[in-house]
Amino acid sequence: MADKLTTVLWFDGDAEEAARFYADTFPDSAVGTIFRAPSDFPGGKQGDALTVEFTVCGRAFSGLNGGDMFKPNESVSFMVVTEDQAETDRYWDAITGNGGQESACGWCKDRWGFSWQITPCTLLQSQAAGGEEARRAFEAMMTMHKIDVAAIDAARKGD
Repeated sequence: MADKLTTVLWFDGDAEEAARFYADTFPDSAVGTIFRAPSDFPGGKQGDALTVEFTVCGRAFSGLNGGDMFKPNESVSFMVVTEDQAETDRYWDAITGNGGQESACGWCKDRWGFSWQITPCTLLQSQAAGGEEARRAFEAMMTMHKIDVAAIDAARKGD
């Protein structure tokens, strides 16, 4: 049974590859049903993947191979909260090391152009704490690409 709400991501023919990458990278993730074209169509052949159902961290997605007319942008991003530096590094390195690119403040893009925020929980906790702790952690974060957990923790303490 399909989820009541599914996020659909637009791809230029490589939704299946992306879904497999996400499923291999994140826990509680899998590739589901792949709907293939029953016959040739403009821009494709019989058997090409039209849509790919998949989950990432337990969330439902569908990849639509719609062509090159729409591109992802930063107005939509996926935030993955990490527990420690090792988990932060693992996700960051997987995304940027597979044809993606780094950005600022814990943001990066995957090779398909989708934006990800790889966010250690200590950063979120610092912002929830407010006051000087939040300011110090925020200022430290503003100097980073991938978030350095030890540096955020030090900033939180005022070290």
